[in-house]
Amino acid sequence: MNLIIDIGNSRIKIALFEKDMLSEIFLETDKTVLKKIKKLFKLHLISSSIISTVKDVSNEITNYLQENSIFILVNHKFSFPFKNLYKTPKTVGVDRLVLSSAAVMLFPKTNVLIIDAGTCITYDFVSKDSEYFGGAISPGLKIRYKSLNDYTSKLPLLDVKQPKSFIGNTTEESIHSGVVNGTLQEIDGVINQYKNKFSHLTIVLTGGDAKFLSKQLKSSIFANQNFLLEGLNKLLIFNDNK
Repeated sequence: MNLIIDIGNSRIKIALFEKDMLSEIFLETDKTVLKKIKKLFKLHLISSSIISTVKDVSNEITNYLQENSIFILVNHKFSFPFKNLYKTPKTVGVDRLVLSSAAVMLFPKTNVLIIDAGTCITYDFVSKDSEYFGGAISPGLKIRYKSLNDYTSKLPLLDVKQPKSFIGNTTEESIHSGVVNGTLQEIDGVINQYKNKFSHLTIVLTGGDAKFLSKQLKSSIFANQNFLLEGLNKLLIFNDNK
């Protein structure tokens, strides 16, 4: 069994895979993650583990995984299944590289645009020739709501909510309209830019806000909130078989 750990900006996801099959997913915090990992090792026969992280991970966690499994910490020296054409390859987020790897392995010989709607919204493009070009980074939904509250004196901090209309008739509805509709228009606009340049484009939407956004987008997309976890598992198998 494979133990998959994705440490993001806002949350930590832990998943168990039996070969290619996703078995369980757990959401943890910095304080609970090690305790959960130890518990899973007691309950399951885990042979391999992998971590993708956008921030520093404690030595206590990595040491435990190294002692109890075949362990991989994904970094920029890692062997990815694509050619990286990013001009500054050491600066691109590891999470973006993992998502692009998932696209190459799950959609071979296909132009793929991966949109990760989390703390930030990232756009990443890999070509049918397995080349990673890069993409874009913009604020996620919660950052947009928070910025309106942080940088003004009177606008309230609101939770994410679908606006009743694109014409807001209260301050709260105006904020929802601006944030949610603005985000949707941005995503649809970026998708159209890529469609105009690349034919036979597959669009993958993932991340914490994928479910909320997917029902409202005009473009035809493949929505999968666990795309990064599946990509990490694929990378683990890819490197185990080398």
